[in-house]
Amino acid sequence: MSYTPAQPKTLGLVQFTDIDLHEIVPFIHWTFFFMAWRLNGKFEGIETVCDCASCQVGWLQKFSPEERPKAQEAVKLYKDAQEMLRRFLDEKIVTINAAVGIYHAHSEDEDIVFDLDEKSVRIPTLRQQQPSTDGFCYSLADFLAPENDFAGVFANTVIGADEFASKFEKEDDMYYSILVKTLADRLAEATAEWLHYKVRKKIWGYMPDEPVDIREMFKTHYTGIRPAVGYPSLPDQSIIFELDQLIRFNELGITLTENGAMYPNASVCGLYFAHPKSKYFNIGKIDEAQFLAYARRWNKNPEILRKWMAANL
Repeated sequence: MSYTPAQPKTLGLVQFTDIDLHEIVPFIHWTFFFMAWRLNGKFEGIETVCDCASCQVGWLQKFSPEERPKAQEAVKLYKDAQEMLRRFLDEKIVTINAAVGIYHAHSEDEDIVFDLDEKSVRIPTLRQQQPSTDGFCYSLADFLAPENDFAGVFANTVIGADEFASKFEKEDDMYYSILVKTLADRLAEATAEWLHYKVRKKIWGYMPDEPVDIREMFKTHYTGIRPAVGYPSLPDQSIIFELDQLIRFNELGITLTENGAMYPNASVCGLYFAHPKSKYFNIGKIDEAQFLAYARRWNKNPEILRKWMAANL
């Protein structure tokens, strides 16, 4: 998959601290917020429903009698979420930080190699053993050229939500505790969407004319991908410790546990690829031969690495 790499407008690490919540809220994907509450379904136009009874009844008429109880529950939940967002703003409850690093990089077989001035950071990746729908078995390294290319790393976090949720827990108010946590999770994902847009348009700048169409972004109708650590195409959570060299988690207010989890919990990190044919995919199950080769490339004890890779073995 040869292509001509786009020269980034900004190389190196760019940090954003105390991002204005007003910039992030429009990027919230409310469908996934409702799914976290087990309210599956499409609630289009819910943002237009005001507090008056006639307005709510009019909107509910769009649903079948069987769907209306769930839609009514979604309206209440959405209103509560909007009120909580106002509290986040008025009381300055949360702080949102983010960082993106764009670096010289290249591929070596299934390895991604970040070429820094003083050293290289190598990230081994896995290859599918069951083909995708197009018949090809992908590795993330396929989306990098063997030389003179670029790749990115990102991380973002929502600070303060965990502590605020714990206050409700002490009062045995689990509804509002869960509301705060699920809303913080969606803000973290919304920040990742917002940041990726800025990367495509300005920081890396390989799509400078891309319009702001958030609904299309939710459908990933843009060039490039941002696979997150722990997600299907990047399932080995242990790589997060290598990414720390590129993104400096502690400067964002993120700490890593020994299991590779991020705190605050509403945090996201991953990689950026600009290849026009890059796509999301699921590694799925791998055989013992690939696992042992992967462990050798990592220079890690297979029995220790096996614990990180249990879901894929």
